[in-house]
Amino acid sequence: MRRHLQGIDHVVIAVANLDQAEADFRRLGFTLTPRGRHTMGSENHCVMFPDDYYELLAVPADHPLTRYYSDFLGAGDGLAALALKTDDAAGFHAELQSSGIGVDAPVDFSRPVALPEGERDAAFRIAQVDIAETPGGRTFACQHFTRDVVWRSEYLAHANGAIGLQGISVLTSEMCFGEVRTAYDRLFDRASEGRGEQGTSWRMATGDTPIRMFTPASFADEYCGLEAGKRVPPFFAALHFRVRSVEYTRRVLDLAGMEFILRPDGSLAVASALTHGLVIIFTELPA
Repeated sequence: MRRHLQGIDHVVIAVANLDQAEADFRRLGFTLTPRGRHTMGSENHCVMFPDDYYELLAVPADHPLTRYYSDFLGAGDGLAALALKTDDAAGFHAELQSSGIGVDAPVDFSRPVALPEGERDAAFRIAQVDIAETPGGRTFACQHFTRDVVWRSEYLAHANGAIGLQGISVLTSEMCFGEVRTAYDRLFDRASEGRGEQGTSWRMATGDTPIRMFTPASFADEYCGLEAGKRVPPFFAALHFRVRSVEYTRRVLDLAGMEFILRPDGSLAVASALTHGLVIIFTELPA
């Protein structure tokens, strides 16, 4: 494992219509932060958990740093990027360079946040990995300078009981499976684990939220009855959340009129227009 890589900080769901996405994810039972506007023109809402979060991102203005997301949205909404936890984006950049992995120089940016005590800037430093290095989507390291601005207690409670990210799934073709697996082995500087060259449960331990890799056949077995979206593989196809009580989550979805599937392991799965191009799974936190 790399010295300056500690796991998954957050994931980015790119959306064409941020107003619609905001309404849909509220209906799913999530609490969203107020709309943020970055210095490079992108806009977002975040869904915060104690240790990580996810971001709904729209790119109404063209900018070199966000052009990947504009291009991504040409094929529809979806999980576009993984932000890696780092204590030092510059150190992460140096580590990857020394390993021969393409990575952009660190860049600082911010967004204003309205707080009861007045407006403050949420400030970050990111180092973006070359898109060719991570089949499935964009990956970048994210260093927070103002965690107290981003992680606010008023945004941590969710009606659906979600308390954190649990897993990310990549769907890839059988032909590209080995390439995808090798790419994430290189990025995290550790070996993923699974069965067979194209096994059904290859898993990369990231330091917290694992990444799993699936072929179309193994994805269909794992997510029976759920469609992963219309993108050409490889892409990030499913996002798992931990909840305190699946029964509680089920009641919230019922009240919202949401269709879901109860999976054999007791988790709940949602895949519809409201999930914006990905499969969402709610799994109860083990006692």
